[in-house]
Amino acid sequence: MKILANDGISESGISLLEKNGFQVLTTTVAQQQLANYINDNDVVGLLVRSATKVKKDVIDACPKLKLIGRGGVGMDNIDVAYAESKGIHVINTPAASSESVAELVFAHLYGGVRFLYDANRNMPLEGDSRFKQLKKSYGKGKELRGKTLGIIGFGRIGQATAKLAIGVGMNVLYHDPQLDNVEVSLSFFDNRSVTFNLKNTDKERLLKEADFITVHVPFQNEYVLGKKEFDMMKDGVGIINAARGGVIDEVALVAALESNKISFAGMDVYESEPNPEIKILMHPKISLTPHIGAATEEAQDRIGVELAEQIISRLK
Repeated sequence: MKILANDGISESGISLLEKNGFQVLTTTVAQQQLANYINDNDVVGLLVRSATKVKKDVIDACPKLKLIGRGGVGMDNIDVAYAESKGIHVINTPAASSESVAELVFAHLYGGVRFLYDANRNMPLEGDSRFKQLKKSYGKGKELRGKTLGIIGFGRIGQATAKLAIGVGMNVLYHDPQLDNVEVSLSFFDNRSVTFNLKNTDKERLLKEADFITVHVPFQNEYVLGKKEFDMMKDGVGIINAARGGVIDEVALVAALESNKISFAGMDVYESEPNPEIKILMHPKISLTPHIGAATEEAQDRIGVELAEQIISRLK
């Protein structure tokens, strides 16, 4: 049976599938040619990440398709319910990249409180001529220890982010309508572990008390953070979005940055992705990454293996 990994898959995933009798195709097929390629090559399983879309038109055009897999968490690019109504297995890998995304959140946080996003722009240009001035400009950083991190959405990634926050000495508030109480366990290098019991926080309280806020929710039909929410926040709050484009009102975000209501933002996803707005890309107070939350070697390896195991269990 043939599996098309249209957005790539790790070597460990390929190896596991091939050992179990599957043929893995890693050709990247353009969206408009996808259905024809699947049919012409008798593909029964299609694996994607965020780039390839598997909507009703593709599903209807590929009657032999038995499985659609998403390497990652969110499945906004797949018509999940429709595919399942056609008897197609739909799988994803919700646990494999949680720690990777959480670490990127903290990369943006640490970069934000120490102005790394701006220093890395200006040091190559002016480091040799304005060193003392730059040192003074970037010499008013803050520490994360002792501050409060607000986490909106407390699934696997939100909880992984909370663990890092607790580990560096931060207070954690979370808001999630689905989870009233969550036990978060931190494991250490010597096999010891410590468990913390966290309670769901009212969203308004979180917005008012948090020094930094990070969003970890699936795609929404309306903004999770917009002008009304920004107005409730502390002056100088930092905002991170490594979840989905469209959960933060980017126009309101820029306005809040301009007024210094928000001190900095870290963004890995964008409303108009893959063509982020120039005002976002050029803003001196925004730390930018190109949707790489799950893009670590370790996460991709885990994703590939998890996809392979699910494919084998369902199709073999």
